[in-house]
Amino acid sequence: MGLYDRNYIQQHSHESAYEHAGINESSLGLFIKQTYQLFAASLLAASAGAYVGIGMAKAITSWYWGLVILEFVFLFGLYAFKRKAGINMILLFGFTFVSGLTIVPLLSHTLGMPGGASIVANAFILTTVAFGGLSVFAMNTKRDFSAMGKMLFITLIVIVVAGIINIFFHSPILQLAIAGISSILFSAFILYDTQNIIRGAYETPIEGAIALYLDFLNLFISLLQILGIFGSRDE
Repeated sequence: MGLYDRNYIQQHSHESAYEHAGINESSLGLFIKQTYQLFAASLLAASAGAYVGIGMAKAITSWYWGLVILEFVFLFGLYAFKRKAGINMILLFGFTFVSGLTIVPLLSHTLGMPGGASIVANAFILTTVAFGGLSVFAMNTKRDFSAMGKMLFITLIVIVVAGIINIFFHSPILQLAIAGISSILFSAFILYDTQNIIRGAYETPIEGAIALYLDFLNLFISLLQILGIFGSRDE
C-alpha cells in the first residue's frame, strides 16, 4: 500500500540525475508528512484513552500491570505487522489508546493535588513547547545527532532499572532524580529521532510516528512527575 511503501520512485534509464534528486526529495517530504500525521493521530488516541480512563481511575489502577502487558503486546505486534495495511492501524491506535489508560493513575493523583489541573496543563504546555522547539532545531541544525544512539539507549536502560528499584523504595528524591534525567534523555531522543526521520532512517512512517510519540509521552510523564513532586512540597 502506498502509505507505507517508501519505494515511491520508479526509475527509468532516460531520467537525468537532477530529476532523480527531485523525486527523492518529494518522496521524503511525503514520508515525513505521513509520519507527523500518524504522530498527531497517536496523540489524539492517547488523549481519548486518558479521557475515558480518568472516570474509572480506581479500576485502571487495579488493572495497571495487565494494561502495561497489553500495551507491550500491541507495541511488539505493531512492529511485527508494520507493513500490514489495516492491521498496523488497529495496533497503532490500540497501543496509543492503552498507553493513555496507563498514565491515568499518575494523572488522577496529580489532579487530586491542590492546583493539580494547573500542574497537568503546565506539564503538557512545557512538553509541547520543548517538543516543537527541539524538532525545529533538529531539522535545521548542521549538527549530527545520529551518533547519540548507543549512549541514549544505555541511559534508558539505567533509568528503567532505577525506576524498577524505586518501586520498592518509594523514594521521592530518587524519583525526582529519575524524572529529571528522563526529561533530559527524552529531549535528546527528540533530536535523535527527528533527524532519523528527515534522513530516511526508518522503513515506514509508522515507525517514525511511534518513536516521536514515545518521546513526547515520556517527556510529558517526566515533567508531570517533576511538577507534581514540587507541587506536593508546596502543600
